[in-house]
Amino acid sequence: TGMGNHIHVILDNQPYEAYYSLDQPFELRNVSEGKHTLRVFASRPWHESYKNAGSFQMVTFTVKGGGDPAKPTTTNSGQMMGNSNSSLNTNASSRPTMPANANTSAVLREGKDMPSSTASDVDAKKPLLTYSRPKGEYKGADAEAIMIDFWLVNAKLQGDGGEFRVRYSVDGGEAKFIDKWEPIWLKGWTAGKHNVKLELVDKAGNVVANGDYNSTSRDITVAP
Repeated sequence: TGMGNHIHVILDNQPYEAYYSLDQPFELRNVSEGKHTLRVFASRPWHESYKNAGSFQMVTFTVKGGGDPAKPTTTNSGQMMGNSNSSLNTNASSRPTMPANANTSAVLREGKDMPSSTASDVDAKKPLLTYSRPKGEYKGADAEAIMIDFWLVNAKLQGDGGEFRVRYSVDGGEAKFIDKWEPIWLKGWTAGKHNVKLELVDKAGNVVANGDYNSTSRDITVAP
């Protein structure tokens, strides 16, 4: 991919790892015992997901024996994919700049805030929202417009002729809605930590039941 197009890889419901070296194996090491899900989808250089058919795949697998629960799950390159210690954080290096004709000039930096890695009983035939962006740390011009992006399976939003909506909120504030399956960019961020929550809801405003993946929160940091 030449640090351009890449794959977002999500273990259970953790923040994704960006996989650029498609000519090299992608390995998960020290995966804990039990049931897990792995979701992958293609992404543009600025981390906006490709939304064409076939771009998303999900598998469920079970680990017997498992790794050391006191240590994080990592990739073969050492990137953290999951951790039983929620106080740990990791930030990878910055990624390539976006092209001039993109919807925002923000260059989105990688980062993960790792809660406990747990699987969920997800039905691949039911509506499913996969949180993608935002995540990590944003500095300077990167924080002028921060993208919210996600992947949908078996669900069509109201603006696309369906019955579902994506509800989002920042720092527990007023809930707002996304009614078309496309990214949005939010401006006006203040320096500090922020919490972003995305939920897939039905006509009545109830979170659609499918494991616990249809309601996901991420902490991000906006640097001064």
